[in-house]
Amino acid sequence: MNSSSLKRSFIAAAVTALISAPTLSAWNEGGGEQDEALHLTPDIDNGRDVYEVCSACHLPEGWGLQEGTFPQLAGQHRGVLIKQLADIRALNRDNPTMYPFALPESIGDAQAIADVVAYIEQLPMNPDPGRGPWEPGTPHFEAGKKLFADNCVKCHGETGMGDKEKFYPRINGQHYNYMLRQFEWIRDGKRRNANPDMVEQIKNFSDQDMKNVINYVTWVPVPAEQLAPSKDWQNPDFK
Repeated sequence: MNSSSLKRSFIAAAVTALISAPTLSAWNEGGGEQDEALHLTPDIDNGRDVYEVCSACHLPEGWGLQEGTFPQLAGQHRGVLIKQLADIRALNRDNPTMYPFALPESIGDAQAIADVVAYIEQLPMNPDPGRGPWEPGTPHFEAGKKLFADNCVKCHGETGMGDKEKFYPRINGQHYNYMLRQFEWIRDGKRRNANPDMVEQIKNFSDQDMKNVINYVTWVPVPAEQLAPSKDWQNPDFK
């Protein structure tokens, strides 16, 4: 079987598995690979090798794509990445594109998860992510700023850094189109591993509310020491 056929077989199996998956998932039931990976000592060198599988979509730098097909992973909290990987592998989060490449036969066991997320977490972030269309000072920006203060700060923090102990992702520096899509899926019940507290918090957001608040988040600055020196930076591990 050639590589194209193998990839098609992987994706077909993933779609079948996802169709038969349960419709609801506990936000953080823990156990399994998630707990195991969280308590393992990561091997950064092996994480770099494992990340080669991920780099095809998320780029060697871990920056994803500005147009939002793939998120920026660089700099994300280790616990958040572990939870999402474990949820995808356990069919608690639907991601047919990523599922075949997240399987143990593609990247390895819980130790490999611990290794690769530790590698990703220490990558410098993109200094030029995909930002929303409304700059600071515009009416839409100010509306989003208020929505963020009223609805998002409690979990994601004033600067969008999230909470690694509670599995709340950092959202500063993330691409506008990616966050907009995820926000809509969470609001509309399409992301099964979403935090139910967030689902409840944003259930009455209009489409424009959603765009305004996500736009605001994309303009929240990332600490300078966590950014790559320029948008042209290339990961030396993959040159």
